[in-house]
Amino acid sequence: MIHQDKEVKSTKNKAKPSCCCSHEEPVHTENDGHDHGGHDHEHNVEGGLFKLFLPSIISFVLLIVGIAFDNYFKQEWFAGYVRIVWYAIAYLPVGIPVLREAYESILKGDVFSEFFLMCIATIGAFAIGEYPEGVAVMLFYTIGETFQGMAVKRAKTSIKKLLDQRPDEVHILENNVAVKVKAKDVQIGAIIQLKAGEKLGLDGELLSDSAFVNTAALTGESKPATKKKGDTVLAGMINGNTIIEVKVTTAYSDSKLSKILELVQNATAKKAPAELFIRKFAKIYTPIVVYLAIAICLVPMLFVSNYVFADWLYRALVFLVISCPCALVISIPLGYFGGIGAASRNGILFKGSNFLDSISTIQNVVVDKTGTMTEGVFKVQDVIIKPEFDKDEILKLVNVLENKSSHPVATAIHNHVGTVDSSVELKDIEEISGHGLKATYKEKDLHVGNFKLLEKFNISYDIDPSTIVYTTIAIAYGGKFAGYLTIADEIKEDAKETVSKLKALGVKLTMLSGDKSNVVQFVADKVGIKNAFGNLLPEDKVNKVNEIKAKNETIAFVGDGVNDAPVIALSTVGIAMGGLGSDATIETADIVIQDDKPSKIAMAINIGKQTKKIVWQNITLAFVVKAFVLILGAGGLATMWEAVFADVGVALLAILNAVRIQRMKF
Repeated sequence: MIHQDKEVKSTKNKAKPSCCCSHEEPVHTENDGHDHGGHDHEHNVEGGLFKLFLPSIISFVLLIVGIAFDNYFKQEWFAGYVRIVWYAIAYLPVGIPVLREAYESILKGDVFSEFFLMCIATIGAFAIGEYPEGVAVMLFYTIGETFQGMAVKRAKTSIKKLLDQRPDEVHILENNVAVKVKAKDVQIGAIIQLKAGEKLGLDGELLSDSAFVNTAALTGESKPATKKKGDTVLAGMINGNTIIEVKVTTAYSDSKLSKILELVQNATAKKAPAELFIRKFAKIYTPIVVYLAIAICLVPMLFVSNYVFADWLYRALVFLVISCPCALVISIPLGYFGGIGAASRNGILFKGSNFLDSISTIQNVVVDKTGTMTEGVFKVQDVIIKPEFDKDEILKLVNVLENKSSHPVATAIHNHVGTVDSSVELKDIEEISGHGLKATYKEKDLHVGNFKLLEKFNISYDIDPSTIVYTTIAIAYGGKFAGYLTIADEIKEDAKETVSKLKALGVKLTMLSGDKSNVVQFVADKVGIKNAFGNLLPEDKVNKVNEIKAKNETIAFVGDGVNDAPVIALSTVGIAMGGLGSDATIETADIVIQDDKPSKIAMAINIGKQTKKIVWQNITLAFVVKAFVLILGAGGLATMWEAVFADVGVALLAILNAVRIQRMKF
């Protein structure tokens, strides 16, 4: 039995890198609109699709009528200033928001924004008399932006549902009368009365004898869980069919659900390498293409004998439209955001898109045994105490000593022995890392832990621990071996399936545990893990992980509370099982699996792989198409229509590709 303190690895959010374009990163807030392509395009679907697309519809109708008058139903009056005004009116509904964005970006010092590019290109088209094309470019750009905003909103849906799981108001009992108050104002110690079907607003302790609760908000599963008096119940849980009472134990802002929401809301603050590259690239790329466009327009006058300014200006404007980095700058974060959303819908929380990238390339998964591949719910099987010792007294002392620990083994002993005898006073209590506990009672030493603990203090014993399959707790009192307890833990039902899935992904597995080697090997054989090591101290685990790292291979460490801080620090990605059980879990891990199912490890890797694949598909699509059409544009072989496809068309294709991950089943 190894008792280890839970250490916390800092995972503070880094500041967002700036972007050359005014694309606000999709930040998950309750009132967020996609600030992209004009504030008039907040993309709030509540007003209906018609209202959302109304500016585009007006521009489209006027454009089509204008083109018809120009080419098919020619009108004498449709010429000169009338024609210019007609197309100007068609331009304004879609152009004004973008012109305003360009102006605001310039005021903020961001001159080379995509809005600026679109404004130059479309106003330039008007300047050389290409009115229909000027309107068309801005129209299709706006339509693309609207669809893009809808895609972002769709990608947010699964995460925003979490925000609805935390009620703003609760009923607390004051003089046995239920009073409705704001959840954030409730003090620790208050009693909440929860009716059937209501959601709990704060974490607390169940005062009622029992309750059935739906934990879907926290685990993604709607299977009801049974809670008994004294059990912890968490914010977001839905009460079953009876009225229950809960004593508040945690402030509103510190509840598990609040921590989960904060985690998800801040997930995009940590950028994946692809995102960071694209943002840096766009910041350099955009000014370059502006200067290249100027060069395309002016430099040929030095070399071309029949130089026509309007023709070369048109080529430069086409070049500008094509060069807009919209498809890259928005579709790539959207791809990662979609991956985070898909994972959260399946009860897996990523602390940043960088971890989606990291997990996709994992070569080794190192798992803890207890609580990861096994249930972590121990039960005492055998109690063997030597005849010369008083069995009841020894168990009473062990129960008092183990009461100082939160380890699952301690809980099993407490459940077996019963109420802790408060009259027993132990002195000099000491936890010996990797070995167990030591204390003094009536001037005699009490040792409770593994057999290495007895060896450390030169206490002899007359049994062979390797012959016992179960986890064994050795006991010594007064310097003599007093006996032992055996404790069993159940293997999780999906543990074997997890190993098969990880092997299918080409991932190598290793099990490390402080438990006895024969117990660890027994579990490993059952689930199909070949590399399993027991009797490990924390430093031994570090050595094992270093052996893997020496091969220059990536490692994901999976634990049930992330209490192996040194191993976590060495691993590429830290995955926590039991997000509902430990505050330290949410604080420490890079990825949190909320429902304790090890099969979600393979799912997390798969989501990472699919997300990365989609992101690189988008990068390739955007670069190849833009490069091809840029060459055509510079050579005068592409018109504004090809330019529109290269910008808006590619952006739409990339966005549609990015939201695919929302529909995937993992």
